[in-house]
Amino acid sequence: MRSKLTRSLRQLSTHVLAIFLGVLLTVSSLRVLPSQAEPAPNPITNADAPELIAQRQSPATAAIGSTSFVTAAVNRVGTAVVRIDTERTITRRVDPFMEDPFFRRFFGDGLPQQLPAEQLRGLGSGFIIDKSGLILTNAHVVDKADKVTVRLKDGRTFEGKVQGIDEVTDLAVVKINAGNDLPVASLGSSSNVQVGDWAIAVGNPLGFDNTVTLGIVSTLKRSSAQVGISDKRLDFIQTDAAINPGNSGGPLLNERGEVIGINTAIRPDAMGIGFAIPIDKAKAIASQLQRTGKVAHPYLGVQMQTLTPELAKQNNSDPNTSIQIPEINGVVVIRVVANSPAATAGIRRGDVIVQIDGTTVTSAEQLQNIVEDSRLGQVLQVKVRRGNQTQQLSVRTAELQNAS
Repeated sequence: MRSKLTRSLRQLSTHVLAIFLGVLLTVSSLRVLPSQAEPAPNPITNADAPELIAQRQSPATAAIGSTSFVTAAVNRVGTAVVRIDTERTITRRVDPFMEDPFFRRFFGDGLPQQLPAEQLRGLGSGFIIDKSGLILTNAHVVDKADKVTVRLKDGRTFEGKVQGIDEVTDLAVVKINAGNDLPVASLGSSSNVQVGDWAIAVGNPLGFDNTVTLGIVSTLKRSSAQVGISDKRLDFIQTDAAINPGNSGGPLLNERGEVIGINTAIRPDAMGIGFAIPIDKAKAIASQLQRTGKVAHPYLGVQMQTLTPELAKQNNSDPNTSIQIPEINGVVVIRVVANSPAATAGIRRGDVIVQIDGTTVTSAEQLQNIVEDSRLGQVLQVKVRRGNQTQQLSVRTAELQNAS
């Protein structure tokens, strides 16, 4: 009986040992699957890893574990961004109604001829574009200012001298005498900017110095007419980076810290809609302002609107309309400025401009750009549709500031 029990125990031990060894063999043949804690090995080899990883990573991803791309961009240009404070003294005459002889008799000599002088103060931004102290900003920041004070990021202040202003493009150049070793902003190219690119706004909004906001480029070539600034000749970069009063004249940067635009305008009835002047345009204007202090802009002297067949039909079907317009694509003349090149050439209200120097025009913005790129005194061959007839007119451009 005991020998049978012993034999059974030996057989059980053998089976248990076999099972145990089988389990060990099974476990040793398994491979641990990758998890979030242990990611799968990257198939990129050590030789090509740096280049390929750089291609795959966004600026934000590439910056993890080191300095963020925003910080790097701001550090590259930050010391070149300045605050611009302006002062302007104005005097206002007494309301003409108060100058009526009745009031003179009533108040006698106690009625003043004009009100006490007022001090108007303004605030804006700018950035240094040359080590000698040249600063680029908006024209509306320094226009008509009696005193311009430039404050650097390190706290130093200097009197600024306005070297030139161009109201048409809202650009100005200011000079400070602070030696010849000032920090300079790196200027990029706005021609390379694409919708969706990073956009970093730097400036002094509402007096909060050295403020940085981040967004993207929302759209390109937003015309000044679309923005609601019809007296300007600009195609803006639109961005959702926060821009507020005081940001005007400050730089809009790309992710590398290069200036791609100048923050200029906002839509007060919206959030996340700001506009910047493309830096390529600004560089060309700044160069002229440094040389001559002004920029000459050619003009024709017409108020115009893009025309489509649908818009023309709407006009023509209105019983109160004063003029019938050809139902075509082109640019319709709404008004002709008196004594302007257009008036001299015989352009009339209601004419539809369809071609300039052999180039078909289908929008007011396109026509404006053609005129802007022409030379002062250049004769442009303008083809217009007037009713059912086609007219070929020669228009000699003149300088915009001479417009009445």
